[in-house]
Amino acid sequence: MFHLRRHWRTLAASRPRRPAQVYASVATGPRQYDGTFYEFRTYDIQPAKMNEFLENTNKYIHLRTVHSELVGYWRQEFGGDAMNKVFHVWKYDNFAHRAKVREALAKDKEWQEKYISPNMPFIVKQKNEVTYLVPWCKIVKPPNEGVYELITFQMKPGGPALWGEDFQRAVNTHIQVGYSKLIAVFHTEYGALNRVHVLWWTESPDIRAAGRHKAHEDARVVAAVRESCEHLVSHENMLLIPATFSPLK
Repeated sequence: MFHLRRHWRTLAASRPRRPAQVYASVATGPRQYDGTFYEFRTYDIQPAKMNEFLENTNKYIHLRTVHSELVGYWRQEFGGDAMNKVFHVWKYDNFAHRAKVREALAKDKEWQEKYISPNMPFIVKQKNEVTYLVPWCKIVKPPNEGVYELITFQMKPGGPALWGEDFQRAVNTHIQVGYSKLIAVFHTEYGALNRVHVLWWTESPDIRAAGRHKAHEDARVVAAVRESCEHLVSHENMLLIPATFSPLK
């Protein structure tokens, strides 16, 4: 199987051009040539220690963000394979940049003593993934504060050359319904392969629920999702509440 990033580039180059007015704010062209990637980090926290963990993070996160850019930081509200999770996304210019950041953090005594040492006992499990933005997407900020939904799709092997166009069409039809705002779409480079993460923003869980019902009755959404589901193995979602210090609110 070809390298996943090469699949996206091949697909982007071979796909026929669509009218400029169709989702121009999302279809921004290939965005991976500079090597920028995003690290997804998920921590399972001891239930009794969640508030203390978040309070400590709020107090000392500035020691971490001087080293690299934090995109967003959330606590899990619903969904996923377990409760009591925090989820955060970090941006890196390339792998050499991440290596330098990790080395600097290991030598940062204030970060290690004030944050890592007291908080590590609260963490039950850690998971990370390296992801890239899909070529037709950029990260956008929502208009105001709200809640986020992270939907993770496990696709069949073959890469975006096989399922990318159908997947993009399904995302665009949900945008057309308009109940949620697309924040970004990522695919994995390290972690479970053939996995796509779609991050949505909604003003409230109730607005999201009403919008989902509306989407289920929209023939355009039903048709596009049916086509995309031919390539789908499984999917799950999490409702995420942004932390007070999260850049994405």
